[in-house]
Amino acid sequence: MNLRVIDIVRGTTVDGRGFRTSIYLAGCTHACPGCHNPESWSFDAGREMSLEEIMEIVEEEDFNVTLTGGDPMCSAARVLPLARAIKSAGKTLWIYTGYHWEELMADPDMRELAALAEVVVDGPFELSKRDTDLLFRGSANQRLIDVALTLSAGQPVEWQSL
Repeated sequence: MNLRVIDIVRGTTVDGRGFRTSIYLAGCTHACPGCHNPESWSFDAGREMSLEEIMEIVEEEDFNVTLTGGDPMCSAARVLPLARAIKSAGKTLWIYTGYHWEELMADPDMRELAALAEVVVDGPFELSKRDTDLLFRGSANQRLIDVALTLSAGQPVEWQSL
């Protein structure tokens, strides 16, 4: 199964803790006003890449991974095999989504994808709440959800940076 990939950024520090390989996937239905990446909205954007091609880059770079876009949750069923492969390779995973955590938990594929992540950055970008001083997110309404703690607590628990 192939995925539409807009870009793979190697060694970035802006999409999560530490050096990461950020995979920008095509497709987003949120169309947030002020989005920094509106070219990612189209599900036909970027180029097709196989799971093997993507994983070759992930393994070559040997960094933890962030899935962003676009919105990986808009194609959760198609993204699940990639997330499983990333975890099998021993990498931690961050996922950016315009959905709220509660919406993810209501959809089986999104819930499964979220459960594979260390952190989910949730919520749509809100231009009126834009704040360039925030860590790893663009607007104050977005949360950094600690997935393991959230799943055990049964309610969203914000990730605490070290």
